Amino acid sequence: MTRLGSNPARGKSSSYQPARVTAVVLSYVPHLDGYFSQRFDVLRLTISSLLHHAETPLDLLVFDNGSCDPVKAYLQELNRTGAIQYLLQSKENIGNVGALKIAFQSAPGEVIAYCDDDVYFYPNWLKPQLEILKRFPRVGLVSGVPVRDAARHAVQALKDVASEQEEIHVNYERAIPDVWERDWAISTGRDADKHLMATREHQDMVLEIGEHRAIGAANHFQFLGYKNVLLDALPSEWPGKLMWDMVQLDEAIDSNGLLRLSTTGRFCQHIGNAISADLTEEARAAGLSVDVAHALPKRRRHWLQKIPGSGRIIRWIYDRLFRILNDIDLG
Repeated sequence: MTRLGSNPARGKSSSYQPARVTAVVLSYVPHLDGYFSQRFDVLRLTISSLLHHAETPLDLLVFDNGSCDPVKAYLQELNRTGAIQYLLQSKENIGNVGALKIAFQSAPGEVIAYCDDDVYFYPNWLKPQLEILKRFPRVGLVSGVPVRDAARHAVQALKDVASEQEEIHVNYERAIPDVWERDWAISTGRDADKHLMATREHQDMVLEIGEHRAIGAANHFQFLGYKNVLLDALPSEWPGKLMWDMVQLDEAIDSNGLLRLSTTGRFCQHIGNAISADLTEEARAAGLSVDVAHALPKRRRHWLQKIPGSGRIIRWIYDRLFRILNDIDLG
């Protein structure tokens, strides 16, 4: 056995200290066709808006869950230049909860600010969420935009804390603007008019402590919380599903007696798999680069969709092709 000298790092120390907050982005763009044809643009806008509008120190950790080579090269370049402090790249898609378990465990910050790879961030998005985490008791999750659909489940802890904590004043009002709900519905493939009609009688739960307000719900596409709380809420076993139902995270947080809250303002927005013309204008006005040629055009109903029963057949064909392209078991 031979040894050439000693390790030059021996006896030396590093002045590096991680930020209190680690922003975690889970990316998955396996190819650039069909459903994913504009997802690379969406990912770029997510990362650029997150960094450009944070206005609070943070480290960025990206877990890439088996994306195609152009996306991998893009993320590696951001890591090389220092925009991404920590880059974890999986050879294949290990599922969303598997990726979260690895990413959350790897995050060095006390607080994790998580988002999917299709979220647009508005200026000063982080500070208001941290304020809720600080001001309200027993907080598990905080989101930067309220979504009415997220208030339909895992609310027992909210009810308990509201009745037990005298310092918290609770009222029910129509606090979420319909335009935010419409944007969310469209970005998730829902019929916006039907969604607004179905929720027209819903009253939003608003919690107040002094001058601080929060809405009783947290969404899945963007949230923050303490690292130890989030890790405790994830399943201990390794799941086999590629798409774990994130409602289980809500239920775990709730069963642990912790609150799911959102800011009363909109500090982020779900994009979906394509960038709308309106969001393109907003991003450009904020000084962010967006490829207008790839912005989502106005939706027009194809003539095939006008044939009775065609929707079911088209969706079946699309689902099979999607599974083939993504190497998902067809059984």
